Amino acid sequence: MAKTKTVFFCQNCGTSYPKWQGQCQSCKSWNTIVEEVVEKPTSNEVWKATKSLDNTSTHKTPLLLSDIKIGTKQYRLDTKSSEFNRVLGGGLVPGSMILLGGEPGIGKSTLLLQICLNLPFKSLYVSGEESIEQIKMRAVRMPKSSSDLCYLYSGNKTHDIFKQITKIKPEILIIDSIQTLSTDSIDAAPGSVSQIRECTNELLYFAKKTHTPVLLIGHITKDGHLAGPKVLEHLVDTVLQFEGDRNFVYRILRSQKNRFGSTSELGIYQMQSNGLEEVHNPSELFLSKKDEAHSGTTVATIMEGMRAILIEIQALVSSAVYGTPQRSTTGYSTKRLNMLLAVLEKRAGFKLGAKDVFLNITGGMDTEDPATDLAVIAAILSSNEDEPIDDSFCFAAEVGLTGEIRPISKIEQRINEAQKLGFTKMFISKYSKFNEQNYHIELIKISKIEELINALFEV
Repeated sequence: MAKTKTVFFCQNCGTSYPKWQGQCQSCKSWNTIVEEVVEKPTSNEVWKATKSLDNTSTHKTPLLLSDIKIGTKQYRLDTKSSEFNRVLGGGLVPGSMILLGGEPGIGKSTLLLQICLNLPFKSLYVSGEESIEQIKMRAVRMPKSSSDLCYLYSGNKTHDIFKQITKIKPEILIIDSIQTLSTDSIDAAPGSVSQIRECTNELLYFAKKTHTPVLLIGHITKDGHLAGPKVLEHLVDTVLQFEGDRNFVYRILRSQKNRFGSTSELGIYQMQSNGLEEVHNPSELFLSKKDEAHSGTTVATIMEGMRAILIEIQALVSSAVYGTPQRSTTGYSTKRLNMLLAVLEKRAGFKLGAKDVFLNITGGMDTEDPATDLAVIAAILSSNEDEPIDDSFCFAAEVGLTGEIRPISKIEQRINEAQKLGFTKMFISKYSKFNEQNYHIELIKISKIEELINALFEV
């Protein structure tokens, strides 16, 4: 006879309580605790299904690190997507569990379906949100729409999913999404804290025992966090975030947690009518093509993860129509802009207190790299003086409160990227330390804002 008990879970962090209370003591959230019926049956066929797939021996005693053998399988599985491999650290690790989160409609399902279609080995794509006919309609629009190795299944019961796994024996499993799954061992609605935790544990057991990579798609809340208990992110090996602006075509894949690689890498995609297209040279995506020179436009060299990217910065300085001047930014910190305006007024003598200043990073890109400071100041000065800056100039340096031009990290990668795209001059800090190679690009080393003004406007 199955034992049934009632437990109160916090929908935000997953903490359990014996009775209801208004505030969660763990995450301090209010009105997030709900009642769920937890049923533990005496036998669980799901675990039997996963155990039947196990072809590895379980060690009952501790082993020396030197005595543990990794196995004959290759350490990484190539996904045939260079951007996805880059973020993972070289490919899929057998037995790993990956969680992919992102806003609705950003392209999570499209990304994993493309990977599923391009894999050279057997894969199973499980959807709890769409029918297999709907998935097929989306697949035919993609460049490689036919694959004899990609199996589709529509269902949300883990027991049924493991039955299909037993028949097909896939080398990779994709779940879309973890919030739609439910298990018979828990008497609760799909998407609840207990269901998400239990389903994830069953999939994790399957992944580790059979050395099969499992990719999960996860929903996010209105605050941008992954829906479900926080323990979900602790259970998985890798947490990926797929983000972007719906008004722009680019999408960025970031790694927030990676047990098998670096979290500083990122992949860039373009959303097209036939699916997601990899962007191998992202700098060309964020630099606009102009027929004539305009004031207030500069190019900054930033680092996104381990990648150097050139972005275009636009500034507009005009007389304030109303009493209080406006300070508006898109893709840049407003506090950082106010600080740079104060430095310009105090250290360089530019009176911008009575003028509106608008700043925009083109392409919908967001950045917090301090190396954009010099380009922002150059764009503001260019718009204020209404004198365009040569579009073959780029900038990479931080500006301090005393007006000094400070060095930034990874300067060599930034110089190489600017040189590759054909820029002729690059403004950097005088104190930057790097290997003085024979660069084709001319490096202008400055130490103060006054030197930047003299170099740009020949004052």
